[in-house]
Amino acid sequence: MYNNHHVIRNSRWFIFLLWMIIWLSACSTADLPHEGDLTSFTSILAAQLQSLAQPPTTPTLLPTSLTPIPTPTMVPPASSPSPASPHFSLTIHPLRQYAPAHNLYIGAAVSPKPLLEDPYYAAVLGHEYNLLTPENAMKFEFIHPEPGFFDFTQADVLVEYAEQHGMTVRGHTLVWHLQLADWVEAVPCDQMEAVLKDHIETIVGHYRGQVYAWDVINEGIGDDGKLRDTIWLRCIGPDYIEKAFTWAYAADPAAKLFYNDYDIELENQKSSGVYELVASLLQKGIPIHGVGIQMHLVEAPPAAYLAKYMGSFADLGLEVQITEMDVRLPEPPTSETLIQQADIYRLVLRVCLEAPNCTAFVTWGFTDRYSWVPEFFPGFGSALVFDADYVLKPAYIALREELGKGE
Repeated sequence: MYNNHHVIRNSRWFIFLLWMIIWLSACSTADLPHEGDLTSFTSILAAQLQSLAQPPTTPTLLPTSLTPIPTPTMVPPASSPSPASPHFSLTIHPLRQYAPAHNLYIGAAVSPKPLLEDPYYAAVLGHEYNLLTPENAMKFEFIHPEPGFFDFTQADVLVEYAEQHGMTVRGHTLVWHLQLADWVEAVPCDQMEAVLKDHIETIVGHYRGQVYAWDVINEGIGDDGKLRDTIWLRCIGPDYIEKAFTWAYAADPAAKLFYNDYDIELENQKSSGVYELVASLLQKGIPIHGVGIQMHLVEAPPAAYLAKYMGSFADLGLEVQITEMDVRLPEPPTSETLIQQADIYRLVLRVCLEAPNCTAFVTWGFTDRYSWVPEFFPGFGSALVFDADYVLKPAYIALREELGKGE
């Protein structure tokens, strides 16, 4: 006569065999590459066979901690807001595993809402990346919504998550002409300098020792290579940039301070203007440590110019970082466009790895589920390295191959 333990054990054999059939079927029908299928299967098989000899235990849900996971779990979180792909699993060898060998931060822009509400998002982020940057939570309209009032709630969520998962925080952004709080436009010009000084000192001071680097000025140069016409320029004057860096440095002398802009991976008036601005800041003794190249792309940048441009800042003693990379595709993507996208990601990372002063590679998000692209570029999307169901895309494989070279 079988006791309860025998019944449970036999039931688990049946479930395990059924799971193997489903798993093999899934692997044969996958449209995109997945993490080491054979290695995963062998590891999971061994673990399952060993577990059959033990009394059954309560299954563990997908962890959100940084603890390395020897094999990916096939059990999804119970509270996911929507089904992920049946192929979902955490990778055996995440991107962050390869970053230290290159003295590189590998990161992504992050929002607090999915971090709190989507367990897949939280699990993948901490597993894959060693740096995060707030996508919006540190921008003026969110963190300084009223005169004299700062709301650190959303940004604190991200900083606390980073600390819990061994991640570094890159602050974005202190001074920008967009996403300002409504009240700023009503400030008299003779008071604007005091407002900006208080804004910078309060935020950098609040995160002193917790944020390793800041985008102090974001997009301060126009397409013509001259200072962009902004409320800061009109009210404070052209030295607002110098003052912003100086105030940020005083609030946290240990933080690295960056100028950040888009389209400067191309040889144009803007990229020249950014170089001239940064060089002039150094000549004046203004504290600045690097330049962020955003890298929102639709096609590959010229690799030779990008390498030369990075080198020009190395000659000034400055770091460069890829700060907001994505590669948007016409929707729906095809196997051909996904491979082209992967090649672009590969090229940019390769140039970064070959530049001794390129210290971070950050994408603007990591899953297509929450990308900004479809809203701002109708007809385009699929810009990131995980699809909307957290399945690895060819772009992810390309990044990992580049990071893994020489190991």
